[in-house]
Amino acid sequence: MTENVDPREQQAEEVVGAEAAEPSAPTAAGEASTGTGTGTGTESLQDFEQELEDEQDAVAHQAHHGGGEASGQGGQPHPDTALAAERLLDLQRLQAEYVNYKRRVDRDRAMVQERAVQDVLETLLPVLDDIHAAREHGDLQSGPFASIAEKLEQTLTRFGLSRFGDVGEPFDPMRHEALMHTQADLPEGATETTVVTVLQPGYRAGDQVIRPARVAVADPQ
Repeated sequence: MTENVDPREQQAEEVVGAEAAEPSAPTAAGEASTGTGTGTGTESLQDFEQELEDEQDAVAHQAHHGGGEASGQGGQPHPDTALAAERLLDLQRLQAEYVNYKRRVDRDRAMVQERAVQDVLETLLPVLDDIHAAREHGDLQSGPFASIAEKLEQTLTRFGLSRFGDVGEPFDPMRHEALMHTQADLPEGATETTVVTVLQPGYRAGDQVIRPARVAVADPQ
């Protein structure tokens, strides 16, 4: 006895079997997840700069040799080319800002150090005045205090400290402070105001005057 089979059911089974036999194609997401997920995600500034420089060279080469391609696209540069050029300009601007910042920091550091040394020297000026006055009166000819005073002055000399202000030198308002104006016999041939008495010596650190010499001056006759 022959069994009657519906031909529509037989066709449906054949279609299902064919679909099950075909291998499934990999998805784009699966390829992306397995193909590009091993990068470090970070890049050094030097490598980034080199990459941008290479891209800039490529842009220049394309602008020089690929004018026909650009004109065929309406004269518009490629988006990646424009982005690389923009990043290169940003990097160059950042580098210039860093160089200016470093110069400013170095200049400010030197100024702060110089000012700190001057502050210390200014606080020691009364001590140096006493030492100078004692030496002028002959009280520091010898002995332990004379040795201490000499060592102190030698130590401060290492920081550029020097004393100035002598009788007979021309008056300089940048270096002298005239406290008295007197009549005095000046050396023959003197043609300008001259220091005749040093009331208090001046001090400077390098080329910077810490305290002007306080003097008495006289004009030539």
